Amino acid sequence: MPRHPTTASPRPARFVVKVTRYAIGSVVALLTSVIAFALLLDAGAGTTAASILAFIAGALPNWILNRRWAWERTGEMDVAREVVGYALISLIALGASSAGTGWADAYLRGHLAHDHTLRVLLVTLAYVLVQGVLFVAKFIAYDAIVFSAGRVRPAARRGGWSAARLRSPELESDASA
Repeated sequence: MPRHPTTASPRPARFVVKVTRYAIGSVVALLTSVIAFALLLDAGAGTTAASILAFIAGALPNWILNRRWAWERTGEMDVAREVVGYALISLIALGASSAGTGWADAYLRGHLAHDHTLRVLLVTLAYVLVQGVLFVAKFIAYDAIVFSAGRVRPAARRGGWSAARLRSPELESDASA
């Protein structure tokens, strides 16, 4: 017997909404960072400096859109998990984008040294490709670690640094006693 649309689980729909919002936030962040990267590279900045500054330019809207919109997290932050976790993932992504664009730039300087505009476009494309590869890995890390709602007990969250109060069998038995 076919399921009636109103009896379907809301869980898959919420996941689709989260992925869609994450994708939109990632596009906003990517466009912000790509514009910054291309402008900096065209102005003569090296690929490492351009990657770092462009990454920061994109990370700010990415954090806000992911935390508040995609994962619907508001209020007090779990500093250890959210801020430190996001920063670590960001540093890994920054390293990957710097390495990818550095390699592309070095390769293209040897082959397209005479065409600055084409080199800027191709190195910027390398930046976009690296971000595309990281898209899925970052979603998984954000969902499982950084913005996961089920890892911290609500009572512990009100007490501040809730990373020290992760859910454990000992805490569960204490709470039920």
